[in-house]
Amino acid sequence: VFGAESMQSKASRPNIRRPAAILVMVAAAALAGCQQKSAGLGSIDSMTTASTVPANYEQTTELAKKWQSDTKNLKKGMAYANALDSIGQTQKQLEVLSVLYKSHPDNPQVAALYGKKLLASGRSNEAVVVLETATMLNNKDWRSYSALGSAYDQQGIYDKARTAYQQALTIEPDNLTVLNNLGMSYALQGDLKEAEKTLRMADALPKAASEPRIRQNLALVVGLQGRFEEASAIASKDLPPQQVEANMAYLKTMLSQPNTWQQLQEG
Repeated sequence: VFGAESMQSKASRPNIRRPAAILVMVAAAALAGCQQKSAGLGSIDSMTTASTVPANYEQTTELAKKWQSDTKNLKKGMAYANALDSIGQTQKQLEVLSVLYKSHPDNPQVAALYGKKLLASGRSNEAVVVLETATMLNNKDWRSYSALGSAYDQQGIYDKARTAYQQALTIEPDNLTVLNNLGMSYALQGDLKEAEKTLRMADALPKAASEPRIRQNLALVVGLQGRFEEASAIASKDLPPQQVEANMAYLKTMLSQPNTWQQLQEG
């Protein structure tokens, strides 16, 4: 989810745009939190390490010993990083990936993975630098461009974010993850019309039928424009009536509060 700090630099914008941007973040969290499948903002396709077999603590300890005897060994380091991820040791995994990134500065896979893990950990300022490197090392990886766009969005650098998303779409046209990120990037900046246009484009694709996050984000953007009946109809395609009603009531309450922006900044 995009950080609130990315909005604070926009405090000088007209009042009509500021609440829209911050409400996208807050209301989307409410929408996403009450359904089986995530409809959250800015989903990023994960990049796993070489092995996908879950590790246990004993295996991880063994992999740690092997890597620590040769910390420049990429294969051993990636195996250890994957094991750490499998057992939920996110911070330690980041430390290992940092060492690998410094030891292999020209490896696009390491840069991409490290950047995405930094982003997932909320360290978007560091992620931007690493993901910029990843895209320079491999300009054919749409996932790195999409992740870079999300990192820019979290920093409030919306123009660069959309450039990154457009580059990702050049490589992987009609990708739902990228279109979702692009639409919500517009929403975060307060351009709800363009956000709606982008999300409708995504929702019109055949593969979007099984992707509720697109419709829920579209419902959110439509609702933020005050078209609650239309938003309810869109949300009802995936959510039960009671949840749709609750979501719309939440949006109406938030939109009716003139000091929403100030309250959320202080919170």
